[in-house]
Amino acid sequence: MSDTKKIFLLDAYALIYRAYYAFIRAPRINSKKLNTSAIYGFTNALLEVLQKEKPSHLAVAFDPAGPTFRHKMYEPYKAQREATPEDIKLAVPYIKRLLEALNIPILEVSGYEADDVIGTISLKAERAGFEVFMMTPDKDYAQLVSDNIKMFKPRSRSGGVDVLGVAEVQEKFAVEKPEQVIDILALMGDASDNIPGCPGIGEKGARDIIKQYKNIPGIYEHINEFKGKRKENLIEFKEQVELSYTLATICREVPIEFNEDDLQVSEADSDKLMPLLEELEFKSLMARFGYESTPVVTAAPAQGDLFTQPQIEQAPVFASSLKTINDTAHAYYLVDNDQAYASLAADLSVQKAYCFDTETTGLDTATAELVGISFSWKKGEAYYVPFPDDRKQAEALVQRFKRVLEEEEIVKIGQNLKYDIQILKNYGVHVKGKIFDTMVAHHLALPGQRNNMDFMAEVHLGYSPIKLESLIGKKGKNQQTLREVDMALAKEYAAEDADITLQLKDFLMSKLKEAGLEELFYKTEMPLLLVLADMEATGVKLDVDELKNFAGKLHQRIEALEKEIFNMAGMEFNIASPKQVGEVLFDHMKIDAKAKKTKSGQYSTGEEVLTKLKGKHEIIDKILDFRGLRKLLNTYVEALPLLVNPKTGRIHTTYNQAMVVTGRLSSTNPNLQNIPIRDEDGREIRKAFIASNEDHLFLSADYSQVELRIMAHLSRDSHMVEAFAKGEDIHAATAAKIFKVDLSDVSDDMRRKAKTANFGIIYGISAFGLAERLNVSRTEAKELIDGYFENFPDVKAYMDKSIEVARDKGYVETIFGRRRNLPDINSRNGVVRGMAERNAINAPIQGTAADIIKMAMVNIQHELRKEGLQSKMILQVHDELNFDVLKSELERVKEIVKTGMENACKLSVPLAVEMGVGSNWHQAH
Repeated sequence: MSDTKKIFLLDAYALIYRAYYAFIRAPRINSKKLNTSAIYGFTNALLEVLQKEKPSHLAVAFDPAGPTFRHKMYEPYKAQREATPEDIKLAVPYIKRLLEALNIPILEVSGYEADDVIGTISLKAERAGFEVFMMTPDKDYAQLVSDNIKMFKPRSRSGGVDVLGVAEVQEKFAVEKPEQVIDILALMGDASDNIPGCPGIGEKGARDIIKQYKNIPGIYEHINEFKGKRKENLIEFKEQVELSYTLATICREVPIEFNEDDLQVSEADSDKLMPLLEELEFKSLMARFGYESTPVVTAAPAQGDLFTQPQIEQAPVFASSLKTINDTAHAYYLVDNDQAYASLAADLSVQKAYCFDTETTGLDTATAELVGISFSWKKGEAYYVPFPDDRKQAEALVQRFKRVLEEEEIVKIGQNLKYDIQILKNYGVHVKGKIFDTMVAHHLALPGQRNNMDFMAEVHLGYSPIKLESLIGKKGKNQQTLREVDMALAKEYAAEDADITLQLKDFLMSKLKEAGLEELFYKTEMPLLLVLADMEATGVKLDVDELKNFAGKLHQRIEALEKEIFNMAGMEFNIASPKQVGEVLFDHMKIDAKAKKTKSGQYSTGEEVLTKLKGKHEIIDKILDFRGLRKLLNTYVEALPLLVNPKTGRIHTTYNQAMVVTGRLSSTNPNLQNIPIRDEDGREIRKAFIASNEDHLFLSADYSQVELRIMAHLSRDSHMVEAFAKGEDIHAATAAKIFKVDLSDVSDDMRRKAKTANFGIIYGISAFGLAERLNVSRTEAKELIDGYFENFPDVKAYMDKSIEVARDKGYVETIFGRRRNLPDINSRNGVVRGMAERNAINAPIQGTAADIIKMAMVNIQHELRKEGLQSKMILQVHDELNFDVLKSELERVKEIVKTGMENACKLSVPLAVEMGVGSNWHQAH
């Protein structure tokens, strides 16, 4: 077998569907509202093959339009399949254009499916001396495997691929020969393809039968060895089984020629590929294909000053439809002497608004140092002020611009301004006045798109900015800092940032106005940015010793659990290994005879699977406890102390306003939004979050059932509104309605079920989902949902109306106008459409809750500052706000917080807040 003759045959639609559904919860939507998930995922997979596997030959097989020979043989074949999602239909022409640009052949034969084409070509390629790899997640291809033909099967969730040769197919399907996979499929049928099979025989039964009788003819030669219903079905449905065998057999005689020269991997057609990648906005993939749209700027004369014009040379880059600094008129000036500093500061002081951008040595605001600041207030014109390495000299230079940066009458514009504001605060400058952050504006006005400056510039301005890596090199030990780059080049890069950000501001202002979002942006999001900057700078104090003590206790408990698990299993194994856990539980201990395996062939042992097995053996509970404690230890207890700033002794998380499409804040480094709260071990972590000193207390304020209150307001359901107005326990009141009992007769179990229904309904839960959560039958869950809607009819009407509005407009809105785009709301595919419908119901509720707590934060911070209080807001976690409160200010702060949260906005039901106080977060909440 020649090393160079290696062919990959890709099953197009199987890979396209897989890519599309991989992004289903967070689809990639470009600026033209095109869902590019399938295109992007497919292209990524193709690139992985080309770059890592380095095939000498490659082709992609597509299913043709219209019926195949199987439909003519059996009309119901694939008849039950959901309609192809519209986004996939739109994606396919782009994928074919991409393949054409890459000079990759498309194989498509009328009347035959892609697997038939691949089956035929694989056989012919094998005979021609090729090593063949069939890239597909479809198990049916296992029947084609031979010594030189293998399946190249992408894994569903864990990443990577499984390569299945003869030995792997034999093990996976328990067969002697790969072609026996057809016999198994014929018996078990295939619901996805509507292949009927034999009733009563599933996958395990089919494998066992074929293992004993080898094939379908062998079964009927020994039919009298079968008993009962299985024998009856095999006899009654013999013709159906034989039909299923024919339907499941991949045809290897498709009328298609194999010309290896036509399938040889060759150079891409750059004239077609680059414009297509730009049209799709696949910026990251452009680099992977080896293309650059980055201009390279050459150095200007060494003695540059305010009036030195840059010398720009056109870089030898691939032709692009985007403008760059090389072909755009601009005037960028270097500001590097006393006279220039004074002149620039004077010019800035008379502006109504200007844009500024800092250049630093890193991304951590606590340690990064200023390298420079650029300013712009006129399109095409900007000024760059480089800073000296010496800290004292840098602090002195910042002071020259302190007055204009702190001038409240001047609007400050920037991209990710919170970062710049915090950097300047480290140098003694407190940015004041109105602000305009282009990143937050873009996230609000055009939700669901990327919010980085390069993307916005390319999409909205048709301009490709200089890429930092083109100046400092790619990541690694040889990467430079901007300080090491020639000053003329650094000036062009930094000044361009300010200029382009200024231009984006004008574009985004019109978009905010067009969407009716000006008030939400200017009165909530921008003041909130300043609040978050203060919170991040303040941080929260962490008791490291408390966590160390807890870590010691967790280690002891984990070791004890490990011993108990080993004793129960009668053997030692790696409890952290899902594979070994599965083998112990299901092969060794035989806990579940129907245990399912993943596509990679190992048993499923995820939390959901094991939770369903609770009660079957005590070892299940112990393993779940072991996993929970290990996760707690690794993710929080041992990780959090490492994130404490040594200078402040505090944790300084970063809040993100432009990350979550619902409008919720997220936090990173560390993510404090996900600290466990439901179990005592998780709550124990909160003991380590403490007041700053003995003179302070930890105050926690939490909205009570805010999303249900918003549902009551939006739906105007009289029963819900009345319950909240009376201050009743909403879950008990719901239970009383559903179960038709007096409020006083509601049991704990009734209330638990009603609570689950209350929150589940908001998220569009199904009877199946509710049954899973409550561990009840689907019938009982359906009765519960039906009872809910019977007693809260206006909630059902609201849900139906939300979906109707979304279908009409393509989006839904919060009370305050924040939008959630739902491009899949009219999809003919039920799964895709169902997810969009659930978002149509929930997004206005969850988004409104996010808006309300943001408004509360702005109001509270305003009052704390107005009264000159020393107490500070330090944490926001979902519907909860936390404060470090000076003891002498406690009562006043409680009043401010309660008023600020409950009066954040006016709903038809009251907003309620629960507060607690203690020396740490655990005591306070």
